[in-house]
Amino acid sequence: MNQTPQGNRIHIAFFGKTNAGKSSLINAITEQNIALVSEISGTTTDPVYKAMEILPLGPVMMIDTAGLSDDTALGTLREQKTLDVLNKTDCALIVLDATDADTSFTFEKKLTETIKQKKLPLIGIFNKTDLLKDHPPETIVQYCETLSRDFNIPFIPVSANTGKGIDQVKKQLAALMPHDEDRFKIVGDLIHPGDFVVLVTPIDKAAPKGRLILPQQQTIRDILESDAIAIVTKEHELRETLSSLGKKPSLVITDSQAFLKVGADTPTDIPMTSFSILFARYKGDLNSLVAGAAAIRNLQDGDRVLIAEGCTHHKQSDDIGTVKIPRWIRQLTGKEIIFEHTSGVSFTDDLKAYKLVVHCGGCMLNQRAMQHRIETAVKYQVPIVNYGVLIAYVHGILDRALEPFPMAKRTWDKYKEV
Repeated sequence: MNQTPQGNRIHIAFFGKTNAGKSSLINAITEQNIALVSEISGTTTDPVYKAMEILPLGPVMMIDTAGLSDDTALGTLREQKTLDVLNKTDCALIVLDATDADTSFTFEKKLTETIKQKKLPLIGIFNKTDLLKDHPPETIVQYCETLSRDFNIPFIPVSANTGKGIDQVKKQLAALMPHDEDRFKIVGDLIHPGDFVVLVTPIDKAAPKGRLILPQQQTIRDILESDAIAIVTKEHELRETLSSLGKKPSLVITDSQAFLKVGADTPTDIPMTSFSILFARYKGDLNSLVAGAAAIRNLQDGDRVLIAEGCTHHKQSDDIGTVKIPRWIRQLTGKEIIFEHTSGVSFTDDLKAYKLVVHCGGCMLNQRAMQHRIETAVKYQVPIVNYGVLIAYVHGILDRALEPFPMAKRTWDKYKEV
């Protein structure tokens, strides 16, 4: 499970005032010293991410955020970085300091409402109870019941120092998280046991040496989980592969950059799509991304287009995001478009200046982070499309690539005529 990709991990984030004991709590839950702990207030200055395995949850990403009670300019910046974490959080823990003299917890209640607005599973932690030496255990339990009513979330009395209450926190986390597995969510609902699925995976200078890229790996695993048969080939061997199978495959999945070649070599009675389109459905909202493709033809001279990627990687001379996609859009529209780029965890919330957002497949982002980016674009009424949908569109084969997805196909039929 330590090899589980970041985008497939449950993201658990800890929020609260400075020195509430968030880092100590993470160390207690994981039973490792993974978060820096100090008596000096404000030791954690930026969100810290640590991939872990916690039973019974499995692979998770623990996020230790900076305390949110610093009124300085640096504190405001810190607060914004901390709140940005909510956009990728699957489950949040709000941590109260049992020794805090301010028992109104006004700040924490405001933070709780912000988290609730995002409809995130939320647990309250009443930490440092070991320091309440003059309070009997039953009094602390009663106080947590009062907090639960005031905050309208469950509160658990905990001592990160002694470990008391930690098991209850783990059980509560397991109870809040969905129990459905990721299997069958990429391609499994499109195929049946025993089906042949052909995956076209070009091996070029952009391919990582000695391994397949993450979407290809995950798709193969999903096919195997579905008791189907994955057949992997390169684009130049596809025609020979199909002719030698002796059985018609139920689906051909291609790397987006080989769309034209694969489309030409795949008989029209065999459904065909791309890894990127599959991940658009798996991580985000395929209908919104398909609708965004229709905006490409309306671009005008001087329009700004944001090309966003969820990870950072070494750029090749013919890089897909910085070279190929701008070239294809300019060729299709005949317009002088201004392209801007962002990559990694950074993603602007101010999209008003853009006429279109083009996003990668999001394989390194978790589902909540990718959905947040799509929702942000929708909020500003800026069309958003992903690499796979765009590439299929500019090469004139989007209709065919969407045939396995009837709802998205209907969306495209609606927008392509507008």
